[in-house]
Amino acid sequence: MNFNIDLHCDLLCYLLEEGSAIDDRELGCSLPFLKQGNVKLQVMAIYSGTGGNSSVNGIKQSQIFSELIKSENFFLFEGENYKNIENTDKVGVIASIENASGFCSEDDTLESGFKNLETIIGNTKKILYLGITHHTENRFGGGNNSEAGLKDDGKVLIDYIADRKIAIDLAHTSDQLAYGILNYIDQKNYSIPVLASHSNYRSIQNQKRNLPDELAQEVIKRKGLIGLNLIKDWLDDESPERLYEHIQHGLDLGGKDAIAYGLDFFHDKAHPDQSRYPFFFEGYDNASAFNTINSRLEKDFSPELMEKISHANALKFLERISV
Repeated sequence: MNFNIDLHCDLLCYLLEEGSAIDDRELGCSLPFLKQGNVKLQVMAIYSGTGGNSSVNGIKQSQIFSELIKSENFFLFEGENYKNIENTDKVGVIASIENASGFCSEDDTLESGFKNLETIIGNTKKILYLGITHHTENRFGGGNNSEAGLKDDGKVLIDYIADRKIAIDLAHTSDQLAYGILNYIDQKNYSIPVLASHSNYRSIQNQKRNLPDELAQEVIKRKGLIGLNLIKDWLDDESPERLYEHIQHGLDLGGKDAIAYGLDFFHDKAHPDQSRYPFFFEGYDNASAFNTINSRLEKDFSPELMEKISHANALKFLERISV
């Protein structure tokens, strides 16, 4: 049984927009493309930028997720229920949090922030992973465009989720924050899983958003996941063919059991910086691209590696985190 698991998309924050719809083909992770790409699990990020109504928007997205899993098109992915006949034509989903500002704004007390987090968990039933920051710095630590490390509130947050079976995502951390998280986990002897849900490799595309080799190897050593990202800024300036160089580099680092998909589709036409548009290469701009990528993996690498990257590595991670 071959299918695809994708660790990150931004459908939920798009659905906050007036007039939005899950079948809007302007969105690479809309329902028709997820079905076309045989996606059996799509992790849905709850994303709010730091500042403003960040925690309000985070809760609203969790409510949208709650409605999705009651609809005829989606189901809450749990255990092996993706094999159930009633879910054959549906897309499985699990929620994640991209930026802790989505439940605790800069002005909230930590107590109210954690209450918001519990509300989000109640609405979504499960949070697979939590990213502490986005591009910028917040009260918890430094995002990928900053040099701040792990702050005191970040340590309290890690303490809070330590026994909650929630992984920590390094996709948008500064290097300093990433090492701060890993060192703090080790210092406290926590068994918190880590992943980089939608990150490529800095050695191939030199961007701060991508993982340096040392961090990638840390994720691999800790039996985490590294999700391949298709946004051009993190993939390559000229050609989607560099995706396969990122894959080979991950393999060279020892990541055959860690590489997964985190294609990062979002509503790019609404992005304020249109100088970056189009954000994706043609043919790699929606979830049907899984078919193209899988065919290339099977042909140029091996059927076994294609199975690992398409779903098997992510399934093993899910099994481990739920124990």
